[in-house]
Amino acid sequence: MGSPVRVLAEATPATRDRYVDLLRVASLAAVVLGHWMMAAVTPDGVGNLLAVVPALQPLTWLLQVMPVFFFVGGFAHALSYRSLLRKRPEGSADSVYAAFLRARLQRLLRPTMVFVLVWGAAALLVQLLGGGGGLTGVTLRLVTQPLWFIGIYLAMVAFTPPLLRLHERYGWGAFAGLAGAAAAVDVLRFAAGVPYVEFLNFAFVWLAVHQLGFLRADGRLGVGAGLATLRRPALLAGGGLVTAVALVAFGPYPLSMVGMPGEKVSNMAPPTLALLCHGLWLVGAVELLRAPAARLLARPRAWRTVVAANGVAMTAFLWHLTAMLGVYGAMLALDVPLPEPATAAWWAQTPLRLAAAAVLTAALVATFRTVERPAPTALRTGSGPLAALGATLCLLGVLGLSLVGFAGLLEGRTALLIAIPVTAPAAVAMTLCGWLLVERAGRGTAVR
Repeated sequence: MGSPVRVLAEATPATRDRYVDLLRVASLAAVVLGHWMMAAVTPDGVGNLLAVVPALQPLTWLLQVMPVFFFVGGFAHALSYRSLLRKRPEGSADSVYAAFLRARLQRLLRPTMVFVLVWGAAALLVQLLGGGGGLTGVTLRLVTQPLWFIGIYLAMVAFTPPLLRLHERYGWGAFAGLAGAAAAVDVLRFAAGVPYVEFLNFAFVWLAVHQLGFLRADGRLGVGAGLATLRRPALLAGGGLVTAVALVAFGPYPLSMVGMPGEKVSNMAPPTLALLCHGLWLVGAVELLRAPAARLLARPRAWRTVVAANGVAMTAFLWHLTAMLGVYGAMLALDVPLPEPATAAWWAQTPLRLAAAAVLTAALVATFRTVERPAPTALRTGSGPLAALGATLCLLGVLGLSLVGFAGLLEGRTALLIAIPVTAPAAVAMTLCGWLLVERAGRGTAVR
């Protein structure tokens, strides 16, 4: 009998789109590597390498790959929801929605809750013992920042059924409507100076990218044979790239496609039309690579590697900043000098830091990987409204926690979430309650 990974890889149906699995793993790996590379840590705090060396900012046009992950999510969500609809008993649309939410969120929320509870307990202990200063305090603030991605993804899952219906009715028109709304928001923001309107683009920009995944699920990003299959992805990539360049060159948008400290306008927080065009260019580019990638993934060894990585990808994503900051903390504890960022000594030390962060991440994955593998159960009844309430609480909780972090627990540190002050304990409570509601609403349901 072979290893679990080998058995799972060999059992892969011939109809499975293996390239989607590769894109999911590759996009998360690029984010992890980007975070490790961009961290400019000194004894005084954590900066951003791209701010130290602005000439490196064009690299974000290749390495800001979150749009690819959300695009892949749209593809997977469309297939998953449609599969459940085919299996549902007559007249049980409400339970199908609950089943869909629980099944799609299990692998997301279970490792996230473990991460939140472990770090919450560690932060409380550190601060009760009088710690929390220096790099420790920075760590307590930073480790939760990647949770914004979990929050956005939760919203995408929750909105999949209505947006999928819009897609089935209007096709490219549904995507165009979201993209047009994102453009309108930026006009109101930059030309008319309407306050707070920019936050609507957290929905419009990312849901537009997600909508492209629906189009891919229906084969509408590439049609025909031969060169005809490449025409639409090429137009998407070329048009997105040219428009993004024009927006940055002549508009109010910064060059970097990731957030920069101190900048007045960020392409990421909140997202801008320039980031949406960047997403179009990336989606078109990865679709152009689909055929050669499919040939590579037909090889058993390559596919087993992707299967193994997919099984732990979310756990690695959640803990990668913990590992990176742990490496820097160990260096400070051992009096290993931290060179000034971007100096020759800093670059020479970089491979060792990356290797150490990878090893520590692997150790954390080995410790927590089992929670990313919930056992599937049979499709039964469930409550759609209860599941939606749970998903909303989880969304608000993880977004709040990504903003406030775990520093200042005992002092009641707050951050603004949609103009409402939120503390870390309140954010954890919302996330936990939301997760339990999703589990209860869809108990006994799963997507295979």
